[in-house]
Order: sequence, then structure tokens, then C-alpha cells
Amino acid sequence: MESSKITNLNNIKNVYFIGIGGSGMFPLAHILKEKGFNVSGADIYESDTLQKVRALGIKVYTEHKESNIDGQDLIVFSAAIKETNPEIIAAKKAGIPIIERSVMLGLIFNKYKNSIGVSGTHGKTTTTSMITSVLIDADKKPTSVIGATLKKLGGNSCIGNSDIIVAEACEYVDSFLQLNPAISVITNVDADHLDYFGNLENVIKSFRKYALQTSELVIYNGDSENAKKATENIPAKTISFGLNKQNDYYAKNISFGKMQNAQFDIIHSDKVVAHINLSVPGKHNIYNALAAYVVCSNLGVSNKDFEKSITEFKGAHRRFEILLEKNGITVADDFAHHPTEIESTLEAASKMGFKRVVAIFQPHTFSRTAMFQKEFAKALSIADEVIVSDILPVRETNTYGVKSTDLTDKIQNSHYIPTFEEICKYIVKNAQSGDLILTLGGGNVYKCANMIAEKL
Repeated sequence: MESSKITNLNNIKNVYFIGIGGSGMFPLAHILKEKGFNVSGADIYESDTLQKVRALGIKVYTEHKESNIDGQDLIVFSAAIKETNPEIIAAKKAGIPIIERSVMLGLIFNKYKNSIGVSGTHGKTTTTSMITSVLIDADKKPTSVIGATLKKLGGNSCIGNSDIIVAEACEYVDSFLQLNPAISVITNVDADHLDYFGNLENVIKSFRKYALQTSELVIYNGDSENAKKATENIPAKTISFGLNKQNDYYAKNISFGKMQNAQFDIIHSDKVVAHINLSVPGKHNIYNALAAYVVCSNLGVSNKDFEKSITEFKGAHRRFEILLEKNGITVADDFAHHPTEIESTLEAASKMGFKRVVAIFQPHTFSRTAMFQKEFAKALSIADEVIVSDILPVRETNTYGVKSTDLTDKIQNSHYIPTFEEICKYIVKNAQSGDLILTLGGGNVYKCANMIAEKL
């Protein structure tokens, strides 16, 4: 569905959200409400988020009807909404502009002097969460839009009264090209979403377009060759970060605690500018913290304030989130759904001193499972035991003929167990003291983790 060509919100007063209870829609509705727009919307699914929408005094319809959009100046829809939606049909008939969620985020971005878009194949949510946490603690009063719940916010967004907005900038279907940030972060560039991009070169090209749309500063992972390619010779100023000392900011004197949380120095111009103690595990979080540091220091956060806040950062929802520690058994859940992410998470988990790491993986989309079979098998093999559930189709049909057993056939000590109920029964029967039971996937595998935690 194409978006109408809207370049600003100057003559807009009444905005209607189709699917207003969606986790990506709520923050935008919240921001517009705070900025004085008349906001309303519809959603047929009851949820905690919808309760939050109502608590803001926003009118919510629980049925999609043509009459709902009477008097509206602008309609915003989420990716889940189809052309056949009666409100879409009515808006087209009435000539009311219709825009997709990412277009609205772009229009909101234009209202802030310091707009920060956090992009990258991996690490967007954690990096955005780190930046948001530090800015709040440093009293910078940011507005923020995050792809997961952050305990500090009691949700996935916050509204501040400063000129700072920070949000995830997602590359899928080129959504982030709707943004023109003042500052962009590129955490890394990897082959993903090949159902849309086709190949890695197109992924890099997309990130390059995004970098070219950034007006002031692009902060990129200098250890990622693909991120370097995407940012070569762009008009905006660039700052690199990484573990390699060729970067503008790099981590040195790295050591890991028992739970694989890193301590390290940040070096800039041959000087130690900060000493970091992380409370989140894994080498990948060193990169996320470096990116967050460069953003925050460019927004005037002192080293002392950054060091204190980042130590207190305990992670976002579904990012190595520990759900249960009982009878020597630990149950945790992680959003990792790409081979690189799974490898990073399992590498960290394998060094935490557990007797066994039992990974439960829900493959996310047929295309990704088919295209990265070998890579998934290699990454999952780091675990001592692997259980693979049915593939979550998301938006796809299985034209690839791929099956979960295509993975388990390639992994030693692995089993295909189709449903969460069956997986839960198996784990409850076989879990031993000293085990880490870790669910992995971008879908609803967290339900399986919650089920196991409840039964244990």
C-alpha cells in the first residue's frame, strides 16, 4: 500500500491510527497527543498497550468502520493493515491522506533539532535503550521510540520536552529511508531480510542511502567492513567505533565477569576517556555501549554521568532476560533470530559457568531459515543441546520447502519438537541443576520460556 505524499504536519490537526494498539504505533500516537494533535484510532485486539492508549484520553474504536474516519485530516496505518480495511477504503474515497507508520516517524523526526536514528542489522534495540537510559539519567529529557519494553520507561517509549528524539531505524523494506536524522548510528551491516533485499550488496546500498540522508553525524562500527562501505565519502561527519585501535573510539583492557559482563576503557586520541562496567553480557554489548557513548558525549553527557548510568543499565525486554533461577536451573529468553545474533548470545552463555546450555530455537520466517541453514546450524551447535520448534511463517508461505528438521539434521544432540507445549513437557522432565534453558527467536518463543518458568 503506497503512502500519500505528505512532507510536513503543518496543516494537520486530526490524526487517526489504524492499529493504534500496536507496539510501534502507540509511541507515535503518544508523541502527537503530547504535541497537541487530536488523536484517535481503532484496534480490534485488546492489549496492555491499548489500555495505555485509552489512559492518555485517546478515543479508541474496537471495530474498523468507515464512519470512524469522519473529520480526520490524516490516516496512519501499520504494516499489518491490508488494502481491504474499511477505513483505508473510506479514506481513499474521501481523499484523506494515508501514510505508513515509518512515514509518520519521519515527519515527527523533522520536528526535533537533535534527531537520532539507530540503525544496524543487530543491536538496534539495545543501543537505543542504552542511549535513552543515559539521556534520562543525565536529565536531557529525550523523546524515545524503542522496539522493546524498557523497565525504566514502563513501556517502549517516553516523551521529553527537549529537542532530542532517539528511535530505532529499521532497514526492512527500506523503512529507515523515511527518516532524515541529524545523527545516525550504524551498529553493523550484515546479510538479512534477503526476501526483500535479494543480496548483501543491496543491503549495503540501502544503508548507504540512509547515511546520505543524515545531515550532521554518522556514528558507525569501524570493525564492520560493510558499515565502512556504506559510509565511505559521505557529506556528513563520520565517527567510527570498535575494538580495533584504527577507530576514532575503541575499547581497550577488556575483561569479562562471571556472567560475561565486560569491563573496559574507552580510548579516544590515545587517551582513556571513560571506564565502563557493563551489567549486560556478551562482546556484542561492548559495541552497543561504544555507540551509545559516542552519541551521548556528542549530546553533552559527561563521562562521569555516562559511566554511572551504563553500569545501571540491565537490558531491554527479551535481551538475555533471565526469567527464573530455581533449584540450580536458570531460564532465560533472547530475541536473537539471525545466525550472527545467535552466535553472539550462545558464545556469551557458554562462558557463564553453566553445566549445560540448552537452546530452544523458533526459526523466524521461511526465507531466513532457508537462506541461512548452514549458518544457523553452526551457531546453534555452540549449545550443549538444541531444540528446534516449528518455523514461524510471519508474513510468508513456504515456497522454499524448508523444514525445521533441515536444521536439526545438521546439529549434533538436537531434536525437532513442534509445539511449545511439547517442548515445555520435555524440558520439565529433563532439566538438571546447572542448566541454562535459553529460548531464542524473533517471534513468540518467549511464551515457551514463560511456560517453562511457570512449570519449573
